[in-house]
Amino acid sequence: MQKITTVFSALLVATTLLLAGATAAHAEAKGLNELQKKEVESLVRQYITDNPHVIIEAIQRMQARQEEDKKRQAKMALHENKSELVDDPDAPVGGNLKGDVTIVEFFDYRCGYCKRVFPAIQQVLKDDLNVRYVYKEFPILGPESVAASRISLALWRTDPKKYKSFHAAMMQARGALPAAKVLSIAASVGADAAALKTAMNDPAIETILERNYRLAQSLDINGTPAFVIGGKLVPGAIDIATMKKMIADARGS
Repeated sequence: MQKITTVFSALLVATTLLLAGATAAHAEAKGLNELQKKEVESLVRQYITDNPHVIIEAIQRMQARQEEDKKRQAKMALHENKSELVDDPDAPVGGNLKGDVTIVEFFDYRCGYCKRVFPAIQQVLKDDLNVRYVYKEFPILGPESVAASRISLALWRTDPKKYKSFHAAMMQARGALPAAKVLSIAASVGADAAALKTAMNDPAIETILERNYRLAQSLDINGTPAFVIGGKLVPGAIDIATMKKMIADARGS
Protein backbone atom coordinates (compact mmCIF):
# COMPACT_ATOMS: atom_id res chain seq x y z
CA MET A 1 0.00 0.00 0.00
CA GLN A 2 2.89 2.36 0.78
CA LYS A 3 4.28 1.89 -2.73
CA ILE A 4 0.89 2.63 -4.30
CA THR A 5 0.52 5.74 -2.17
CA THR A 6 3.99 6.92 -3.14
CA VAL A 7 3.31 6.41 -6.84
CA PHE A 8 -0.02 8.18 -6.57
CA SER A 9 1.59 11.09 -4.73
CA ALA A 10 4.23 11.37 -7.43
CA LEU A 11 1.54 11.41 -10.09
CA LEU A 12 -0.39 14.00 -8.13
CA VAL A 13 2.62 16.29 -7.88
CA ALA A 14 3.57 15.82 -11.52
CA THR A 15 0.05 16.43 -12.74
CA THR A 16 -0.39 19.42 -10.47
CA LEU A 17 2.80 21.01 -11.71
CA LEU A 18 1.88 20.27 -15.30
CA LEU A 19 -1.59 21.75 -15.02
CA ALA A 20 -0.38 24.67 -12.97
CA GLY A 21 2.29 25.36 -15.53
CA ALA A 22 -0.22 25.21 -18.34
CA THR A 23 -2.56 27.46 -16.39
CA ALA A 24 0.23 29.94 -15.74
CA ALA A 25 1.08 30.04 -19.41
CA HIS A 26 -2.57 30.61 -20.23
CA ALA A 27 -2.77 33.32 -17.57
CA GLU A 28 0.28 35.02 -18.97
CA ALA A 29 -1.25 34.95 -22.41
CA LYS A 30 -4.33 36.61 -20.93
CA GLY A 31 -2.20 39.39 -19.46
CA LEU A 32 -2.66 38.63 -15.76
CA ASN A 33 -0.17 40.09 -13.31
CA GLU A 34 2.09 37.98 -11.05
CA LEU A 35 -0.30 38.04 -8.08
CA GLN A 36 -3.22 36.97 -10.25
CA LYS A 37 -1.12 34.17 -11.78
CA LYS A 38 -0.21 32.85 -8.33
CA GLU A 39 -3.85 32.93 -7.29
CA VAL A 40 -4.85 30.93 -10.38
CA GLU A 41 -2.08 28.39 -9.77
CA SER A 42 -3.12 28.04 -6.15
CA LEU A 43 -6.73 27.41 -7.15
CA VAL A 44 -5.65 24.74 -9.64
CA ARG A 45 -3.46 22.99 -7.05
CA GLN A 46 -6.23 23.12 -4.46
CA TYR A 47 -8.80 21.74 -6.90
CA ILE A 48 -6.58 18.79 -7.79
CA THR A 49 -5.79 18.12 -4.14
CA ASP A 50 -9.50 18.16 -3.28
CA ASN A 51 -10.46 16.09 -6.33
CA PRO A 52 -7.67 13.52 -6.90
CA HIS A 53 -10.04 11.35 -8.94
CA VAL A 54 -9.58 13.73 -11.87
CA ILE A 55 -5.95 12.61 -12.09
CA ILE A 56 -6.95 8.96 -12.18
CA GLU A 57 -9.53 9.67 -14.86
CA ALA A 58 -6.99 11.63 -16.90
CA ILE A 59 -4.43 8.85 -16.63
CA GLN A 60 -7.01 6.23 -17.60
CA ARG A 61 -8.02 8.26 -20.66
CA MET A 62 -4.38 8.71 -21.59
CA GLN A 63 -3.72 4.98 -21.22
CA ALA A 64 -6.78 4.17 -23.34
CA ARG A 65 -5.57 6.51 -26.08
CA GLN A 66 -2.09 5.00 -25.92
CA GLU A 67 -3.56 1.50 -26.18
CA GLU A 68 -5.61 2.48 -29.22
CA ASP A 69 -2.57 4.09 -30.83
CA LYS A 70 -0.58 0.95 -30.11
CA LYS A 71 -3.23 -1.23 -31.76
CA ARG A 72 -3.32 1.00 -34.84
CA GLN A 73 0.46 0.96 -35.11
CA ALA A 74 0.55 -2.83 -34.69
CA LYS A 75 -2.06 -3.30 -37.39
CA MET A 76 -0.09 -1.07 -39.74
CA ALA A 77 3.16 -2.90 -38.92
CA LEU A 78 1.52 -6.26 -39.61
CA HIS A 79 0.33 -5.02 -42.98
CA GLU A 80 3.70 -3.53 -43.89
CA ASN A 81 5.59 -6.69 -42.88
CA LYS A 82 3.12 -9.25 -44.21
CA SER A 83 5.49 -10.58 -46.86
CA GLU A 84 8.34 -11.10 -44.40
CA LEU A 85 5.98 -12.76 -41.95
CA VAL A 86 4.23 -15.11 -44.34
CA ASP A 87 6.53 -15.58 -47.34
CA ASP A 88 10.06 -15.42 -45.90
CA PRO A 89 11.96 -18.03 -47.95
CA ASP A 90 14.42 -18.57 -45.08
CA ALA A 91 11.77 -19.40 -42.46
CA PRO A 92 10.91 -23.05 -41.79
CA VAL A 93 7.39 -23.92 -42.89
CA GLY A 94 5.06 -26.76 -41.89
CA GLY A 95 1.46 -27.83 -42.08
CA ASN A 96 -0.20 -27.55 -45.47
CA LEU A 97 2.20 -25.52 -47.60
CA LYS A 98 -0.77 -24.39 -49.72
CA GLY A 99 -3.09 -23.78 -46.78
CA ASP A 100 -5.57 -20.93 -46.93
CA VAL A 101 -4.61 -19.57 -43.49
CA THR A 102 -1.05 -19.05 -42.25
CA ILE A 103 -0.04 -19.09 -38.60
CA VAL A 104 3.29 -17.48 -37.74
CA GLU A 105 4.89 -18.28 -34.39
CA PHE A 106 7.81 -16.44 -32.81
CA PHE A 107 9.39 -18.91 -30.41
CA ASP A 108 12.43 -19.77 -28.32
CA TYR A 109 13.43 -23.38 -27.66
CA ARG A 110 14.13 -22.55 -24.00
CA CYS A 111 10.74 -20.90 -23.50
CA GLY A 112 8.54 -22.87 -21.12
CA TYR A 113 5.36 -21.29 -22.48
CA CYS A 114 6.35 -22.25 -26.04
CA LYS A 115 6.73 -25.84 -24.89
CA ARG A 116 3.40 -25.67 -23.07
CA VAL A 117 1.51 -24.45 -26.14
CA PHE A 118 3.21 -26.88 -28.54
CA PRO A 119 0.65 -29.72 -28.06
CA ALA A 120 -2.17 -27.29 -28.88
CA ILE A 121 -0.41 -26.29 -32.09
CA GLN A 122 0.04 -29.93 -33.07
CA GLN A 123 -3.62 -30.63 -32.41
CA VAL A 124 -4.74 -27.67 -34.51
CA LEU A 125 -2.56 -28.78 -37.43
CA LYS A 126 -3.96 -32.29 -37.08
CA ASP A 127 -7.59 -31.13 -36.92
CA ASP A 128 -7.30 -28.56 -39.71
CA LEU A 129 -5.42 -29.80 -42.76
CA ASN A 130 -5.68 -26.46 -44.52
CA VAL A 131 -3.42 -24.47 -42.21
CA ARG A 132 0.10 -23.39 -43.11
CA TYR A 133 2.60 -22.87 -40.28
CA VAL A 134 5.63 -20.56 -40.27
CA TYR A 135 8.29 -21.02 -37.60
CA LYS A 136 10.07 -17.78 -36.66
CA GLU A 137 13.19 -18.45 -34.64
CA PHE A 138 13.34 -15.74 -31.98
CA PRO A 139 16.03 -16.74 -29.44
CA ILE A 140 15.82 -14.19 -26.63
CA LEU A 141 16.63 -16.28 -23.56
CA GLY A 142 20.40 -16.33 -23.72
CA PRO A 143 23.33 -17.94 -25.56
CA GLU A 144 21.87 -21.46 -25.38
CA SER A 145 18.75 -20.23 -27.15
CA VAL A 146 20.83 -18.61 -29.88
CA ALA A 147 22.90 -21.76 -30.41
CA ALA A 148 19.74 -23.89 -30.56
CA SER A 149 18.24 -21.58 -33.20
CA ARG A 150 21.45 -21.67 -35.22
CA ILE A 151 21.40 -25.46 -35.25
CA SER A 152 17.69 -25.50 -36.05
CA LEU A 153 18.09 -23.16 -39.01
CA ALA A 154 21.15 -25.08 -40.18
CA LEU A 155 19.03 -28.23 -40.20
CA TRP A 156 16.27 -26.49 -42.15
CA ARG A 157 18.78 -25.29 -44.72
CA THR A 158 20.61 -28.61 -45.11
CA ASP A 159 18.00 -31.30 -44.40
CA PRO A 160 14.52 -29.72 -44.20
CA LYS A 161 12.64 -33.03 -44.14
CA LYS A 162 13.97 -33.67 -40.66
CA TYR A 163 13.05 -30.24 -39.30
CA LYS A 164 9.55 -31.17 -38.10
CA SER A 165 10.80 -34.13 -36.07
CA PHE A 166 13.67 -32.08 -34.68
CA HIS A 167 11.37 -29.22 -33.70
CA ALA A 168 9.00 -31.59 -31.91
CA ALA A 169 11.90 -33.23 -30.04
CA MET A 170 13.22 -29.83 -29.00
CA MET A 171 9.82 -28.72 -27.74
CA GLN A 172 9.55 -31.88 -25.70
CA ALA A 173 13.07 -31.58 -24.29
CA ARG A 174 13.41 -30.45 -20.69
CA GLY A 175 16.24 -28.84 -18.79
CA ALA A 176 19.21 -26.93 -20.15
CA LEU A 177 19.92 -26.94 -23.87
CA PRO A 178 23.67 -26.65 -24.45
CA ALA A 179 24.74 -26.99 -28.07
CA ALA A 180 26.01 -30.54 -27.50
CA LYS A 181 22.55 -31.62 -26.29
CA VAL A 182 20.82 -29.92 -29.22
CA LEU A 183 23.16 -31.63 -31.69
CA SER A 184 22.41 -34.93 -29.96
CA ILE A 185 18.68 -34.32 -30.38
CA ALA A 186 19.28 -33.55 -34.05
CA ALA A 187 21.21 -36.81 -34.41
CA SER A 188 18.33 -38.69 -32.75
CA VAL A 189 16.03 -37.71 -35.63
CA GLY A 190 18.57 -38.79 -38.24
CA ALA A 191 20.42 -35.52 -38.90
CA ASP A 192 24.17 -35.29 -39.43
CA ALA A 193 25.31 -33.63 -36.20
CA ALA A 194 28.86 -33.04 -37.46
CA ALA A 195 27.57 -31.27 -40.56
CA LEU A 196 25.20 -29.15 -38.48
CA LYS A 197 28.03 -28.13 -36.15
CA THR A 198 29.73 -26.56 -39.17
CA ALA A 199 26.61 -25.25 -40.89
CA MET A 200 25.34 -23.47 -37.77
CA ASN A 201 28.15 -20.93 -38.12
CA ASP A 202 27.16 -19.89 -41.65
CA PRO A 203 26.93 -16.04 -41.68
CA ALA A 204 23.62 -16.37 -43.53
CA ILE A 205 22.05 -17.81 -40.38
CA GLU A 206 23.15 -14.77 -38.37
CA THR A 207 21.51 -12.60 -41.01
CA ILE A 208 18.25 -14.56 -40.69
CA LEU A 209 18.21 -14.15 -36.91
CA GLU A 210 18.96 -10.43 -37.17
CA ARG A 211 16.03 -10.04 -39.57
CA ASN A 212 13.78 -11.90 -37.15
CA TYR A 213 14.87 -9.62 -34.29
CA ARG A 214 14.15 -6.51 -36.36
CA LEU A 215 10.79 -7.89 -37.46
CA ALA A 216 9.80 -8.67 -33.88
CA GLN A 217 10.87 -5.19 -32.79
CA SER A 218 8.79 -3.56 -35.52
CA LEU A 219 5.77 -5.56 -34.31
CA ASP A 220 6.48 -4.74 -30.65
CA ILE A 221 7.02 -8.43 -29.84
CA ASN A 222 9.08 -8.65 -26.66
CA GLY A 223 8.49 -12.22 -25.54
CA THR A 224 7.68 -15.74 -26.65
CA PRO A 225 5.55 -17.25 -27.86
CA ALA A 226 3.83 -14.71 -30.08
CA PHE A 227 1.42 -15.61 -32.85
CA VAL A 228 0.27 -13.85 -35.98
CA ILE A 229 -2.93 -15.34 -37.43
CA GLY A 230 -4.91 -13.73 -40.20
CA GLY A 231 -3.35 -10.34 -39.74
CA LYS A 232 -3.81 -10.31 -35.97
CA LEU A 233 -1.02 -10.46 -33.41
CA VAL A 234 -1.52 -12.35 -30.16
CA PRO A 235 1.33 -12.36 -27.63
CA GLY A 236 1.65 -15.26 -25.22
CA ALA A 237 0.49 -18.86 -25.14
CA ILE A 238 -3.03 -19.35 -26.50
CA ASP A 239 -5.31 -22.35 -26.21
CA ILE A 240 -6.77 -24.49 -28.97
CA ALA A 241 -10.16 -22.76 -28.89
CA THR A 242 -8.60 -19.32 -29.33
CA MET A 243 -6.35 -20.52 -32.13
CA LYS A 244 -9.24 -22.16 -33.98
CA LYS A 245 -11.44 -19.08 -33.59
CA MET A 246 -8.70 -16.87 -35.03
CA ILE A 247 -8.31 -19.24 -37.96
CA ALA A 248 -12.07 -19.16 -38.56
CA ASP A 249 -12.06 -15.36 -38.33
CA ALA A 250 -9.20 -15.20 -40.83
CA ARG A 251 -11.17 -17.32 -43.28
CA GLY A 252 -14.23 -15.15 -42.83
CA SER A 253 -12.42 -11.85 -43.32
